[in-house]
Amino acid sequence: MTAPAAWHALFGGALIGAGAAALLLLNGRIAGVSGILGRVATADLGEHGWRIAFLAGLIAPALLLGTGTTELHPGYLWAAISGLLVGFGTRLGGGCTSGHGVCGIANLSGRSLVATLVFMATAILTVLVVRHGAAA
Repeated sequence: MTAPAAWHALFGGALIGAGAAALLLLNGRIAGVSGILGRVATADLGEHGWRIAFLAGLIAPALLLGTGTTELHPGYLWAAISGLLVGFGTRLGGGCTSGHGVCGIANLSGRSLVATLVFMATAILTVLVVRHGAAA
């Protein structure tokens, strides 16, 4: 990772933490993005507005600062399959990386610590297989 990319990652992580803290302090809610998105996607109309605002706040900085892209990778089929697997994994794990890794660990949840370790181990193994063609 280059120096500018490391700063971007650090700044992005700080913004995610600040967003999670703001949601907890201002709304009393835990920032589990998969749960928030799931409620919006299933049209669960209870307290719908804050969920949409939170999701828009996740996307807006990249769009406003021009750091995101609107192009879909040529391997859109792999992207769709990957997205479905991530969705399945968040259901299986009882939450996503933001819920477990950012909020759960901050609340000293043992379940979230284990889930985050599994997320990270899986990510490391995936990178090894994809970039190097063999499992460690």
